[in-house]
This record gives sequence, C-alpha cells and structure tokens, in this order.
Amino acid sequence: MKRLFLSLGSNLGDKKENLMRTIEKLSSALGTPAAVSSIIETEPWGFTSANSFFNCVAAFDTPLSPTEILHITQETEREMGRTAKSVNGEYKDRIIDIDILLYGDETINTENLTIPHPLMHKRLFVLEPLAQIAPRHLHPTLKKTIAELLNELRSCLNF
Repeated sequence: MKRLFLSLGSNLGDKKENLMRTIEKLSSALGTPAAVSSIIETEPWGFTSANSFFNCVAAFDTPLSPTEILHITQETEREMGRTAKSVNGEYKDRIIDIDILLYGDETINTENLTIPHPLMHKRLFVLEPLAQIAPRHLHPTLKKTIAELLNELRSCLNF
C-alpha cells in the first residue's frame, strides 16, 4: 500500500459540491480517504479569471500503480464534465482538476506522469491544504517536509 496525495480544485459551478462529488467518485475507485483537508478559496494560478478556486487535498492508501491512478483521475475528471486538460501551461476555468502530488516516497518521470508533482512546492493552494493533513511528510526529491516547503514559499511571497 502506498500513501497517495491528490490535489483537487474547482472554479466553475457549485465548487464545493464539485469537490465533494469528486472525492465520492475517487472513493469508489480508491477506497475511503485516509484524510481530507479543509477547503480553501484561492485566486487562479497561472491564468486570469473572474472565478476563484476552491481547493483541497485528499490522501488515500492504495495498492494501485501510478498509471492506474492516473487513469482513474482522468476518468473522474471526464465524468465530472471536464472536457480538456491544460496544455503547455495554458490554464483555463474548469469544473474539476485533479493532480497527483505524491505517491509514497516514489519518484516517477514518464512522458505522461511526473511524481512528485513538479510545481507543487510553488503553489500555496497545494501546500496549505497538504500541510493540514501531512505536515511531516517528506518530499522525495527536495528532502524537506511539507511544512518546511510551505514556510519557505510563504517567506518568498512575504506572507
């Protein structure tokens, strides 16, 4: 079993309901979450939109492979109504976005999947909810805890 951390975000429709329904759908494929952070409201990151985001992080203990998890998360996004993924850093409003953040202490770098998520340490909307449920979890490549990464990012952003 591996501890899996997923970041969820929504900035269209009933954002809270979108997150809750997504967690429900993921639970049917991955099992009951080991932990779910509170929902935080954030400004869009990487693009301009009038719609704020609701974000949270969910942890699951799973025997599934990262490839199987990627398939489940992409299928869940489609079921929730997301029609296109962001391409080449071009972000858009979306009903749901699911990112695989961490998979145990593994590092994976394939054409379709990079774990740990390559931008997670630069995103408050990821680190704040992740630190709620896993402050002492060690980032496998940066060799810092989630709490340390959050404090460093806040310092850089003058929080």
